[in-house]
Amino acid sequence: MPEIIPNLHPIFVHFTVALLSLSVALFVVTPFIQGPLKTQWQTVARWSLWFGAAITVITALTGLNAYNTVAHDTPSHLAMTDHRNWAVATITLFLLLAAWSIIWVRKGKTLGAAFVVCMVVAGAVLGSTAWHGGEVVYRYGLGVMSLPQSSGDGHDHSHAGGGHGDHHGAASSHDEMSEMDMDFSGMDEMMDDEEQHQH
Repeated sequence: MPEIIPNLHPIFVHFTVALLSLSVALFVVTPFIQGPLKTQWQTVARWSLWFGAAITVITALTGLNAYNTVAHDTPSHLAMTDHRNWAVATITLFLLLAAWSIIWVRKGKTLGAAFVVCMVVAGAVLGSTAWHGGEVVYRYGLGVMSLPQSSGDGHDHSHAGGGHGDHHGAASSHDEMSEMDMDFSGMDEMMDDEEQHQH
Protein backbone atom coordinates (compact mmCIF):
# COMPACT_ATOMS: atom_id res chain seq x y z
CA MET A 1 0.00 0.00 0.00
CA PRO A 2 1.45 3.43 -0.94
CA GLU A 3 2.49 5.43 2.09
CA ILE A 4 0.86 8.61 0.75
CA ILE A 5 -2.61 7.29 1.58
CA PRO A 6 -3.90 4.97 4.32
CA ASN A 7 -6.15 3.05 1.88
CA LEU A 8 -7.38 3.08 -1.73
CA HIS A 9 -11.02 3.92 -1.01
CA PRO A 10 -10.69 7.69 -1.69
CA ILE A 11 -9.40 6.91 -5.20
CA PHE A 12 -12.24 4.70 -6.40
CA VAL A 13 -15.06 6.55 -4.68
CA HIS A 14 -14.58 9.53 -6.99
CA PHE A 15 -15.27 7.37 -10.05
CA THR A 16 -18.38 5.95 -8.41
CA VAL A 17 -19.84 9.35 -7.57
CA ALA A 18 -18.94 10.90 -10.93
CA LEU A 19 -20.20 8.10 -13.18
CA LEU A 20 -23.40 7.38 -11.29
CA SER A 21 -24.27 11.07 -10.87
CA LEU A 22 -23.74 11.60 -14.60
CA SER A 23 -25.97 8.63 -15.35
CA VAL A 24 -28.77 9.92 -13.13
CA ALA A 25 -28.60 13.39 -14.68
CA LEU A 26 -28.69 12.06 -18.24
CA PHE A 27 -31.59 9.68 -17.57
CA VAL A 28 -33.55 12.62 -16.16
CA VAL A 29 -32.76 14.97 -19.05
CA THR A 30 -32.99 12.67 -22.08
CA PRO A 31 -36.83 12.37 -22.09
CA PHE A 32 -36.92 16.09 -22.92
CA ILE A 33 -34.33 15.86 -25.72
CA GLN A 34 -35.20 15.29 -29.37
CA GLY A 35 -33.24 14.13 -32.39
CA PRO A 36 -29.94 12.23 -32.57
CA LEU A 37 -28.73 13.80 -29.33
CA LYS A 38 -31.42 11.90 -27.42
CA THR A 39 -30.07 8.53 -28.55
CA GLN A 40 -26.48 9.56 -27.86
CA TRP A 41 -27.26 10.74 -24.33
CA GLN A 42 -29.25 7.59 -23.59
CA THR A 43 -26.24 5.54 -24.63
CA VAL A 44 -23.91 7.58 -22.43
CA ALA A 45 -26.37 7.30 -19.53
CA ARG A 46 -26.49 3.51 -19.80
CA TRP A 47 -22.73 3.05 -20.08
CA SER A 48 -22.13 5.46 -17.21
CA LEU A 49 -24.52 3.40 -15.09
CA TRP A 50 -22.87 0.11 -16.06
CA PHE A 51 -19.31 1.29 -15.55
CA GLY A 52 -20.30 3.13 -12.38
CA ALA A 53 -21.98 0.05 -10.94
CA ALA A 54 -18.97 -2.10 -11.81
CA ILE A 55 -16.42 0.20 -10.23
CA THR A 56 -18.69 0.62 -7.21
CA VAL A 57 -17.99 -3.00 -6.36
CA ILE A 58 -14.29 -2.09 -6.08
CA THR A 59 -15.21 1.04 -4.14
CA ALA A 60 -17.20 -1.08 -1.71
CA LEU A 61 -14.36 -3.55 -1.18
CA THR A 62 -11.82 -0.80 -0.53
CA GLY A 63 -14.33 0.93 1.73
CA LEU A 64 -14.83 -2.25 3.70
CA ASN A 65 -11.07 -2.55 4.06
CA ALA A 66 -10.91 1.03 5.34
CA TYR A 67 -13.76 0.33 7.76
CA ASN A 68 -11.83 -2.55 9.28
CA THR A 69 -8.35 -0.99 9.35
CA VAL A 70 -8.60 2.77 9.97
CA ALA A 71 -7.94 3.79 13.59
CA HIS A 72 -10.99 5.35 15.23
CA ASP A 73 -12.74 6.09 18.51
CA THR A 74 -16.35 5.48 19.53
CA PRO A 75 -17.95 8.64 18.01
CA SER A 76 -16.09 8.19 14.73
CA HIS A 77 -17.01 4.49 14.70
CA LEU A 78 -20.68 5.42 14.82
CA ALA A 79 -20.22 7.91 11.98
CA MET A 80 -18.25 5.37 9.97
CA THR A 81 -20.95 2.71 10.50
CA ASP A 82 -23.63 5.19 9.41
CA HIS A 83 -21.67 5.88 6.23
CA ARG A 84 -21.28 2.15 5.60
CA ASN A 85 -25.01 1.55 5.96
CA TRP A 86 -25.83 4.29 3.46
CA ALA A 87 -23.20 2.86 1.14
CA VAL A 88 -24.77 -0.61 1.27
CA ALA A 89 -28.13 0.88 0.28
CA THR A 90 -26.51 2.84 -2.55
CA ILE A 91 -24.64 -0.16 -3.92
CA THR A 92 -27.73 -2.36 -3.79
CA LEU A 93 -29.90 0.18 -5.61
CA PHE A 94 -27.46 0.87 -8.42
CA LEU A 95 -26.58 -2.78 -8.97
CA LEU A 96 -30.29 -3.56 -9.30
CA LEU A 97 -30.79 -0.62 -11.64
CA ALA A 98 -27.81 -1.67 -13.75
CA ALA A 99 -29.22 -5.20 -14.02
CA TRP A 100 -32.66 -3.78 -14.86
CA SER A 101 -31.26 -1.64 -17.67
CA ILE A 102 -29.16 -4.47 -19.11
CA ILE A 103 -32.15 -6.81 -19.23
CA TRP A 104 -34.37 -4.18 -20.85
CA VAL A 105 -31.72 -3.26 -23.43
CA ARG A 106 -31.17 -6.91 -24.35
CA LYS A 107 -34.93 -7.29 -24.83
CA GLY A 108 -35.09 -4.13 -26.88
CA LYS A 109 -37.42 -2.42 -24.43
CA THR A 110 -37.42 1.25 -23.49
CA LEU A 111 -36.58 2.27 -19.94
CA GLY A 112 -39.65 4.21 -18.85
CA ALA A 113 -40.61 6.71 -16.19
CA ALA A 114 -40.51 4.15 -13.38
CA PHE A 115 -36.85 3.49 -14.08
CA VAL A 116 -36.05 7.21 -14.13
CA VAL A 117 -37.81 7.72 -10.79
CA CYS A 118 -35.81 4.88 -9.28
CA MET A 119 -32.61 6.44 -10.64
CA VAL A 120 -33.49 9.75 -8.97
CA VAL A 121 -34.10 7.97 -5.65
CA ALA A 122 -30.80 6.11 -5.99
CA GLY A 123 -29.06 9.39 -6.80
CA ALA A 124 -30.43 10.96 -3.63
CA VAL A 125 -29.18 7.99 -1.60
CA LEU A 126 -25.80 8.32 -3.32
CA GLY A 127 -25.67 11.98 -2.31
CA SER A 128 -26.42 11.11 1.31
CA THR A 129 -23.72 8.43 1.26
CA ALA A 130 -21.20 10.93 -0.10
CA TRP A 131 -22.22 13.46 2.57
CA HIS A 132 -21.72 10.96 5.36
CA GLY A 133 -18.39 9.95 3.87
CA GLY A 134 -17.29 13.57 3.93
CA GLU A 135 -18.37 13.83 7.55
CA VAL A 136 -16.24 10.81 8.42
CA VAL A 137 -13.13 12.47 6.97
CA TYR A 138 -13.58 16.19 7.59
CA ARG A 139 -15.48 16.15 10.87
CA TYR A 140 -13.93 13.09 12.52
CA GLY A 141 -10.57 13.03 10.74
CA LEU A 142 -10.62 9.32 9.88
CA GLY A 143 -7.91 8.22 7.48
CA VAL A 144 -6.06 11.55 7.79
CA MET A 145 -2.34 11.00 8.25
CA SER A 146 -1.49 14.59 9.20
CA LEU A 147 -3.08 18.00 9.68
CA PRO A 148 -1.60 21.36 8.61
CA GLN A 149 -0.34 23.73 11.27
CA SER A 150 -2.47 26.84 11.83
CA SER A 151 0.58 29.09 11.65
CA GLY A 152 3.95 29.13 9.99
CA ASP A 153 6.16 30.85 7.43
CA GLY A 154 4.46 31.73 4.18
CA HIS A 155 0.92 31.54 5.60
CA ASP A 156 -0.01 35.20 5.36
CA HIS A 157 -3.58 35.29 4.04
CA SER A 158 -6.27 36.68 6.33
CA HIS A 159 -9.16 34.69 7.78
CA ALA A 160 -12.71 35.85 8.37
CA GLY A 161 -13.76 36.61 11.91
CA GLY A 162 -10.38 37.83 13.09
CA GLY A 163 -8.58 34.53 12.60
CA HIS A 164 -4.91 33.94 13.08
CA GLY A 165 -4.11 35.32 9.65
CA ASP A 166 -5.15 38.82 10.76
CA HIS A 167 -2.15 38.99 13.05
CA HIS A 168 0.81 37.14 11.66
CA GLY A 169 -0.37 37.79 8.10
CA ALA A 170 -0.18 41.55 8.64
CA ALA A 171 3.23 41.28 10.24
CA SER A 172 4.50 39.12 7.44
CA SER A 173 3.20 41.54 4.82
CA HIS A 174 4.85 44.45 6.63
CA ASP A 175 8.19 42.63 6.64
CA GLU A 176 7.87 41.89 2.95
CA MET A 177 7.14 45.55 2.15
CA SER A 178 10.13 46.61 4.22
CA GLU A 179 12.36 44.31 2.24
CA MET A 180 10.99 45.75 -0.98
CA ASP A 181 11.90 49.39 -0.07
CA MET A 182 13.99 50.84 -2.92
CA ASP A 183 16.49 53.68 -3.11
CA PHE A 184 15.42 56.33 -5.65
CA SER A 185 18.17 58.80 -4.80
CA GLY A 186 19.76 58.47 -8.26
CA MET A 187 16.56 59.05 -10.16
CA ASP A 188 16.97 62.86 -10.33
CA GLU A 189 20.43 62.55 -11.86
CA MET A 190 19.14 60.18 -14.51
CA MET A 191 16.34 62.60 -15.42
CA ASP A 192 18.82 65.50 -15.69
CA ASP A 193 21.08 63.47 -17.99
CA GLU A 194 18.11 62.60 -20.18
CA GLU A 195 17.05 66.25 -20.51
CA GLN A 196 20.61 67.33 -21.44
CA HIS A 197 20.79 64.61 -24.05
CA GLN A 198 17.58 65.83 -25.67
CA HIS A 199 18.83 69.43 -25.82
